[in-house]
Amino acid sequence: MAEDKYCFGEYELDTARQQLRRAGRPVHVEPRALGLLCHLVEHRERVVPKGELLDEVWGDRFVSEAALTTALRTARLAVGDTGSRQQVIRTVHRRGCQFVAPVTTAGDSRPADTGEEARGEVAASHTPTGADRQTIRFCRAGDGTRIAYASVGSGPPLLKAANWLSHLDLEWTTPIWSHWLNGLARNRRLIRYDERGCGLSDQTVARSTFEDWVHDLETVVDAAGLDRFPLLGVSQGGAVAVAYAARHPERVSRLILAGAYARGRQVRAQNEVESAEAALDLDVARVGWAHQDPRFLRVFASQFLPEGTPADWDEFTDFQRRTTSPPNGVRFLEEFARIDVSETAHRVSCPTLILHSRDDERVPVSQANELAALIPDSRLILLKSRNHLLTAFEPAWDEFLEHIEAFLSE
Repeated sequence: MAEDKYCFGEYELDTARQQLRRAGRPVHVEPRALGLLCHLVEHRERVVPKGELLDEVWGDRFVSEAALTTALRTARLAVGDTGSRQQVIRTVHRRGCQFVAPVTTAGDSRPADTGEEARGEVAASHTPTGADRQTIRFCRAGDGTRIAYASVGSGPPLLKAANWLSHLDLEWTTPIWSHWLNGLARNRRLIRYDERGCGLSDQTVARSTFEDWVHDLETVVDAAGLDRFPLLGVSQGGAVAVAYAARHPERVSRLILAGAYARGRQVRAQNEVESAEAALDLDVARVGWAHQDPRFLRVFASQFLPEGTPADWDEFTDFQRRTTSPPNGVRFLEEFARIDVSETAHRVSCPTLILHSRDDERVPVSQANELAALIPDSRLILLKSRNHLLTAFEPAWDEFLEHIEAFLSE
């Protein structure tokens, strides 16, 4: 039997009476926007296609998608949401919309499960509980740099190497990373840290080289009291994880590489044209980051999330701004271009799972192929996606988690 009253945050939505209240007081909402809100909350377990919303709210009347966009904006404003925050209604590129805020129904004091929650996942825009459960600690690297690390969840450990860019606290509130944390911490104790120069770690550092990153990982392993554990490396964090696994085979039981690469763009350039392209890409990045040029930053974000929306790109950009300084961002990009673990990868002796988006626009799939050829006991799985960072609302995300769970359960 369908419920009539749904509570989320300060709001109560009575779908039978078509009424919205905030803290007990009525909120006036244009009828079309209210109808859209009601349909979304009643079908919050799935992404509702745009066509279905048009049919449900406007019936046989023909209207353009602009009318739907306007009603969606109105509905968001009514519940304190925005197109950039999307903490209540999430737009899923090319698919539709989904109501993603935690909901309780009449007579129930617990959040009503959505399809994602029933599987132990939380949609990217949910207000997370993990931020409250995690424990943040600090340790010092050999050169005195303070490194922040966090632990959340329970069960066997999974250590995630730091990558571009991180913030132990803010990651729980951004749709870019929150689903990663909830998914990876399911049935496990997830340990992760902020690399030097960003997040809660020291932002003013004398240097930030690849060797420093590997040493920082070594420092966190010791501080967290880890003995033998599986290690996850995402993007350039994959190269750091490869170097650590090669140096400490007695520590790493299994290695997982996601969107990773063995050689940075400058190193893997095979001719003058590719070298010039790599140099130009880095020069543009220096200028764009140094001046915080919004045009560049949006293009940069779209390389990580080509299937995202402009709102996704703005969220990604805003997260980066809050994570590190422009000078640090430039230094990171310069060091990424020089990464090279191609002479090290063959010394990784543990079983290794390599996951990569088939049409990754930031790191080409050829880099995944190279890692699979270099690491002896490795397997490569290509996922159907263009995104460098998988989103919560694409099929590849569920597959990603399933492959990791199966690999770690072997």
